[in-house]
Amino acid sequence: MGSDTILKVKERTPVNAGEFNQKVDDTLSAIEDALDACDAGLDWDFAGGILTIECDNGSQVIINRQTPTQQIWVAARAGGFHFDYDTDENCWKQGELELFTLLNKSLSEQSGETVKLESGA
Repeated sequence: MGSDTILKVKERTPVNAGEFNQKVDDTLSAIEDALDACDAGLDWDFAGGILTIECDNGSQVIINRQTPTQQIWVAARAGGFHFDYDTDENCWKQGELELFTLLNKSLSEQSGETVKLESGA
């Protein structure tokens, strides 16, 4: 007999629409505050529920809410990412990847500068 592998799948805890929207609003505000405090050459614009961060070289990272799936989606050169809210860790995660970790990595790679956004959490 072979060894059995047990995969632990973490289930999302659904929240109501009001809680979801508040968590997204708080997160987007934290990102905006972190961008304001950042010394890297990044411009950003929040319009129509979409946060667009532009590097000096014109590349962009786009962040928006996806209400039907209760996720935050991020589009970057590295690809598209879908983050669920982890109620145990109080942060947005895709698997083990945390949202601010992805933003720091993507913005650093795309801008050519070291970007360190703090979540404020």
